[in-house]
Amino acid sequence: MMKFTPRVKDAKDSAGQIYDTLEPVVKGLGMALIELAVSRHKGSGASKGSIQVKAVVYRAGAIGIDDCSKAHKAVMPRLELAFPGLDVYLEVSSPGIDRLIKDGSEFAHFEGRGVRCYRTDISDWTGGILLSSDDKGIVLKTLNGEASLEYEIIAKAKLDHSVEA
Repeated sequence: MMKFTPRVKDAKDSAGQIYDTLEPVVKGLGMALIELAVSRHKGSGASKGSIQVKAVVYRAGAIGIDDCSKAHKAVMPRLELAFPGLDVYLEVSSPGIDRLIKDGSEFAHFEGRGVRCYRTDISDWTGGILLSSDDKGIVLKTLNGEASLEYEIIAKAKLDHSVEA
């Protein structure tokens, strides 16, 4: 079942705090920070360890390696300040053409794009153009009209590049 997890400012967990730090930087580049994963690796001996950060950035239209590189260059200094004395490794990528949508909050970034959802109520896929989304569900424009899907019936969802507006 799909869940909707709102981004809360001033989050207490480290990933939430890093998201709050990086999101305005990425937004200033005209992109959205879709996903952020932070993992800490302990060091041995004199090494204090390292931090691995994976970020997924997006903007309407095409996003390429140059965009990911710009985001990397803009975000890296903030991460080095957030984790002084640790080796910081940053991976920035685009969502990809067939991204698996992991949380309902991601749908807002993909309005106007093709989406396919596996529904638990009919045990089948429903696809179409994403018209809108909120904290309860989504609305798709399908071949048969509009379909409203609540998150609780969406088992999984992904972008569908074969269906575009």
